[in-house]
Amino acid sequence: DLERIEDVITHAWAESTRELYGSGLLVFHIFCDNKSIPKDQRAPASSLLASSFVSTIAGAYAGRTISNYLYGVRAWHILHGLEWSLNVPEMEALLKAASTLAPTSSKRKKRQPYTITLISSLRDHLALDNPLDAAVYACLTTTFYAAARVGEFTVCRLDVFDPAIHVKPSDKRQEQDRNGLTTTTFHLPRTKSSLDGEDVYWARQDGPTDPEAAWIQHQEVNQPLADGHFFAYRFKDGYRPLTKAKFLERLRTVAREAGLEPLQGHGIRIGSTLEYLLCGLPFDVVKAKGRWASDVFTLYLRKHAQIMAPYMQSTSLLHEAFVRYTMPPVR
Repeated sequence: DLERIEDVITHAWAESTRELYGSGLLVFHIFCDNKSIPKDQRAPASSLLASSFVSTIAGAYAGRTISNYLYGVRAWHILHGLEWSLNVPEMEALLKAASTLAPTSSKRKKRQPYTITLISSLRDHLALDNPLDAAVYACLTTTFYAAARVGEFTVCRLDVFDPAIHVKPSDKRQEQDRNGLTTTTFHLPRTKSSLDGEDVYWARQDGPTDPEAAWIQHQEVNQPLADGHFFAYRFKDGYRPLTKAKFLERLRTVAREAGLEPLQGHGIRIGSTLEYLLCGLPFDVVKAKGRWASDVFTLYLRKHAQIMAPYMQSTSLLHEAFVRYTMPPVR
């Protein structure tokens, strides 16, 4: 029974989260070894020990990293059914102080967003009749216009594709609203925040970054199997699922060829959010589309004045548009 409880409770955390927490647990045990803390005093950890742990590594890591390391120790306690009791006000103050004391080298620059102009430039340096390039460009445009995470449309390794977990061509469908507007929807069987899966979607776009045209090109070049990986590409006599590493590596290479600075993968979702805001979509709509759990995405936004311009006019352009859309026609 105890083994079954451990097996089940492990799935409370995503695989990537477990890996991160594992790093935190390692740092905790190194701290305890250096302090000569006996093993029987490490778990359950006292509030004093937890506070000492955070205080010791403050100034060596980013504040968020320290928080995640502490959560890793907490998860270890939960997994083994041990009590986890802290002086919460003291710990909150320590974590806030740890963020203040974080070394400059640990502070990330704000992620630069992908833009339609950048994506168009990358397209010009991709060979879209090449199996890998066709898959990469289709993946780029889909994740951008669906405001999806890169990891939701790629796999972490070549040997881990699982049709029960990863998105497939058979998970794609078209939907039409009451006004006849069409969207393409993708069911993600499992995501970082939902074991039951989530839907993401895009609509056809004008211009070279149209995700529908990119998907059709990918289909023609690669002919992915209905129950294979969504962005599988032809390789030798078979198929390879598109890994996150290969996807980002190809984008970095193409960016350099185009004389552009390579961007991080997370910049795709940030760029999508910015693009939809610049198109006039309200913040709450964009937040829902991007499935942002909080308002943290606002930290990465650029062009604040352009985003806010429609909301600040003496006669709101958005209000006029809303009235035109919702009010019945005059007879």
